[in-house]
Amino acid sequence: MCGRFTSLLSQELLAAIWELFGVSVSEAAEPRYNIAPTQNAWVVRNEGDHNRLDLMKWGLVPFWSKDPSIGSRMINARCETVAEKPAFRQAIKLRRCIVPAAGFYEWAPPAVEGGRKQPLYIHMADASPMFFAGLWEQWKRPGEEGFLESFAIITTKANELVLPLHDRMPVILQPNDFGLWLSHNMHDPEQLREMYQPLSAKLLEAYKVSDLVNNVRFDSPACIARV
Repeated sequence: MCGRFTSLLSQELLAAIWELFGVSVSEAAEPRYNIAPTQNAWVVRNEGDHNRLDLMKWGLVPFWSKDPSIGSRMINARCETVAEKPAFRQAIKLRRCIVPAAGFYEWAPPAVEGGRKQPLYIHMADASPMFFAGLWEQWKRPGEEGFLESFAIITTKANELVLPLHDRMPVILQPNDFGLWLSHNMHDPEQLREMYQPLSAKLLEAYKVSDLVNNVRFDSPACIARV
């Protein structure tokens, strides 16, 4: 799964977002070192003939939901069943998005019985940005103005690096997939499935970090410092 990730908004990531999608990040944006479910994160989506970058709540709230609290349980969508689940099947057809990130966290099992899990930070070995496959939705409370926009990250089976930590990992898209993924005219499930393959473990690196990341209120560079 993917339960925490970072969006460091480094110059490299900002340049990549502009070059790949033609959108710029708001000057008000700040680096995020510990993005947790129900918090806001930047999401790229397509609107007509152009892309846009928006803040959305992490945890998809289906348009038919009576209560937005359901979003806390909808942070991830399994690629194997995303086209079938009522919460995701319309969004995967019509509202796909890309979530720019610098890396994500996973937790290793305790070294000894009764011990604490060890958090690890996983990122691209060459320090380049990651781009998670996602889907988004709009929800409106009856009688109120405006929409709540939210998203989920699609997950796939883990590669050799992540598997000792968890059996799932985010779908990390490659640049040549971006156009098709964001296209409103692409509905071929076979083409979508081709993008769901786990990224090669050779392209990723993982290292131990402090358990400060366990606290959702802690958001600083110390979260990604090696220990």
